[in-house]
Amino acid sequence: MVTTTPATHELELTEPVDLCTRRGSLRSAAVGWSRRPLHRCNLRGYWPRKKRWNYWAVTSDRYLFSATVANLDYLGVVFVYFLDFQTKRFVEKTVSVPLGRGCDLPETVAGDVRVRHQAMRVALLDGESGGTDIRVRAAQFGGKPLDANIAIAWPAGHETLNVVIPWARDRFQFTSKQNTLPATGSVRIGDDEYVFEGGKAFGCLDYGRGIWRYGCFWNWGAASGVQNGHTIGLNLGGSWTDGTGMTENGVCVDGRLTKIGDDLDFDYDAANFMRPWKVRTRKSGRVDLRFEPFFERVAKTDLLLMKSEVHQVFGHYSGSVVAEGGDEVTIDGLVGWVEQHTARW
Repeated sequence: MVTTTPATHELELTEPVDLCTRRGSLRSAAVGWSRRPLHRCNLRGYWPRKKRWNYWAVTSDRYLFSATVANLDYLGVVFVYFLDFQTKRFVEKTVSVPLGRGCDLPETVAGDVRVRHQAMRVALLDGESGGTDIRVRAAQFGGKPLDANIAIAWPAGHETLNVVIPWARDRFQFTSKQNTLPATGSVRIGDDEYVFEGGKAFGCLDYGRGIWRYGCFWNWGAASGVQNGHTIGLNLGGSWTDGTGMTENGVCVDGRLTKIGDDLDFDYDAANFMRPWKVRTRKSGRVDLRFEPFFERVAKTDLLLMKSEVHQVFGHYSGSVVAEGGDEVTIDGLVGWVEQHTARW
């Protein structure tokens, strides 16, 4: 069963669907978006174009902790980083695994992920309460041992943004963007403990499964937090979805998703990512945001045929978005991030 979003004509899916045909191409019935994960990402063939990842970021008003497991067909990449907003203490650790051995990722959003590398262990596990438990151990994390334990809750009825971006029958991406998920736990680095308190910390999941072109470029922004007594989440994407008829743009207010079908323009200085950014819808006023960075993370990989460069800046969003029903939501200092990513992979 499908319904149509009137303003954008994007199809809203309401029943489970396989992403791919038996031969691995995109099923036409899978193109659309949904308020909860419905796709089974049964990728096959097309080596080495298959890309899979689970990216988690947990934010409070003081800290950010992130853990990612990715399988690029020919390479597995696991990376973890921590940022203290006040002191600007930043630590990141990355391990790579040839051919992605041990970086096994499930076909659905639900499902356990375990990587046991000698330099770092990462577990993303279905929690007892129906959420996700993030557990990371490393003997050396900026010269000190790391022990992270964070529980992410998936509240009943909480809506998320799940969408298929169709470049072609043999090039496509399913993404599940889930924000404002309640988080509790702690990150210990050496003798220092950083606590993510209930009601003040939120998890964000970027779940990706697809068949990608060799060269790609994207902008992505996200945020979660409390504004004027309401829990607000943003997911903002640009460039990579242009011309496909689908976007990954959405606003979540108190667990209710508003899908935004308009393309976004990201206005920023690529020579100085720490200058303010502007993010706006092209054809309407549904998104009108200014982003003020306070820290830049740069991640570069150069492995001959595989190159990647990410400039991810953390900061605060201010401005307005229009939620379902036409209600304008004012945003003032919402913690989040935005990035530019260029890759040949």
